[in-house]
Amino acid sequence: MTVTVSPAEFQFVYFDAGRIAAVTEKLLGEIGLDRDITIEVDESTPLGRARMSSLDPVVISAESGAFEDAKRPRHQSDRAIADVVGKWLYRVRDRLDPAFGTPPDDDDLTLSQSTAWDTYCVGRLARLGYPVQRQRRLYHFRNRHGFSDIADAAFDRLWHADGLTWADIDAVCDETSATRTPVG
Repeated sequence: MTVTVSPAEFQFVYFDAGRIAAVTEKLLGEIGLDRDITIEVDESTPLGRARMSSLDPVVISAESGAFEDAKRPRHQSDRAIADVVGKWLYRVRDRLDPAFGTPPDDDDLTLSQSTAWDTYCVGRLARLGYPVQRQRRLYHFRNRHGFSDIADAAFDRLWHADGLTWADIDAVCDETSATRTPVG
C-alpha cells in the first residue's frame, strides 16, 4: 500500500507530509485496509472539513484545520490526523465490505445517519487505543438524535459495537427519530 500526501511540501502551515503519511500507514494496518490512499490537504484554509472525495482510488480531502493542533495554530497534530483519517478509513472499510451493505453516498446521508456512522467509526478507533473525544461525539450525537435516555443507549450501542451493517446503523436512526418531539 502506498500513501501519497499532497502537497508534498507545505507553504502556509507547518505540516510534514511524511508524518501525515506515517500516521495514515499505521492506521491502514490497524484497520485492516490494504489500499493505496491519497491524502489531499488544502492548506489555504484554517477550516476543518474533511471528506472522502473518492473510493476508487481512495482519496481523503481535508482542510488544514482538520489536522491542526488546537493549541498551536498552523502546526499539525498526530492526534487530529489519526482522528480524522481513522474515521474516514473505517468508512472506506465499511463501504468495501459487501456484508456491511450499501449505504447512500456521503452527500445523500442525513445528518443523523452521518452522525450515527461517525459514532460507530470513532468508537472502533477508540478501541484501537487512539485518544478520541467521546464526550464531544456524544454531544454531537445528542444534537442529531435527541437528548434522551434512548439516544444515549443508542450511542453506547454504536460506540461499543463491531460488525454492524448499514441496516443496523439506519435502524438506530429510525429508533431515535421515533422518540424525538418536533420543535415548533
